[in-house]
Amino acid sequence: MDRPLPLAGFRILSAEQYGAGPYGTMHLAQLGAEVIKIEPPRVNGGGGDTARAVGPHFLRDDESLYFSAFNLNKRSLTLDLRAAEGQAIFRQLAATAHAVANNKRGDLPATLGLTYAALQDINPAIVCAHLSAYGRDNARARWPGYDYLMQAEAGYLALTGEPGGEPQRMGLSIVDFMTGTLMSVGLLSALIDAQRTGRGCDVDTDLLSAAVHQLSYPAVWYMNEGDETQRTPRSAHPTATPSQLVKAQDGWLFIMCQLPKFWNVLTKRIERPDLARDPRFASNADRLAHRQELTELLDAHFGRKPVAHWLDLLAGHVPVAPVNRLGQALENEWLEATGMHTSVDHPDRSGLQVLASPIRVDGERLPNRAAPLLGADTDALLAELGYAPQEIARLRQEGVV
Repeated sequence: MDRPLPLAGFRILSAEQYGAGPYGTMHLAQLGAEVIKIEPPRVNGGGGDTARAVGPHFLRDDESLYFSAFNLNKRSLTLDLRAAEGQAIFRQLAATAHAVANNKRGDLPATLGLTYAALQDINPAIVCAHLSAYGRDNARARWPGYDYLMQAEAGYLALTGEPGGEPQRMGLSIVDFMTGTLMSVGLLSALIDAQRTGRGCDVDTDLLSAAVHQLSYPAVWYMNEGDETQRTPRSAHPTATPSQLVKAQDGWLFIMCQLPKFWNVLTKRIERPDLARDPRFASNADRLAHRQELTELLDAHFGRKPVAHWLDLLAGHVPVAPVNRLGQALENEWLEATGMHTSVDHPDRSGLQVLASPIRVDGERLPNRAAPLLGADTDALLAELGYAPQEIARLRQEGVV
């Protein structure tokens, strides 16, 4: 890339672990910020972000591929934030930083000195971004919480799956990823204001609030009209049809006729003008009223040919996609063509395959570096603060770093 990345020159300290916080700060690191990941020192075999130990696939002991997925482009500093000397080092670093992020349990940021109140005396412009399970200022602040719990409490499991079936969560930790992204949005917004005014602040988001916010229009329907959105057969859209799964000869397609024009195009391209003329399917309301009959007719027709046939016929004319297995999704040639596949060189694996950032600057994908080994940047950062090699050795021996 010919120009500096948008966040080049910004330093962000992040006391983070597992998925939600690291996912959010990885976007900032990919956009050019110096993200310094603060991790517990290795003591008695343990230490570091808990994600480093998440299996089943490892590059070395306690260096997992799971960790690599969330920590590209970052630096790693081991530091015991509960120790007095650890706090002193942290405050020295915070004086040089533009922001501090964390995804600790709600009651811990104040205890660990990660708040604006704790840091404004040394850096009035610092932004402190907090991601917790339930927030920092309520009766649940001390509660541990995870993505799946939020999907359950926010109604996702009741909305997902076939009518009458068991509750189903989404296949990914989507609430973690949404909340991490929202944290980075809040941090950047506050950072812009701090650059303008010279005054920082605390910015909070939490998993449950983010999960509930994503209920969006079903929430507004219910709050205003008492209309409780239900599961639909074939993962169909609640108000438009056909906008659902359709069974082909050798697999499944998702077809979305959200607009009347797409229904007309569909019936023409599959050579079924009789469906367009059928009064049961004349309007979207008619099709909704007769969804089951329409589904049976579409299944009978699409079941005569394989998925590839229908994609060749419909792609680019009607919103359509194949229902891929995970492997098929990742081996999609389109991802290669658009640059979503990339690789980084890790000390334990040259050419480690990773996903590119979905963000482009001037048409180019953002550059990636491998996730750091635990404490890879500790010595360099402490030396920057003026610590001599013998002092660093002492701090390491005492478990501070």
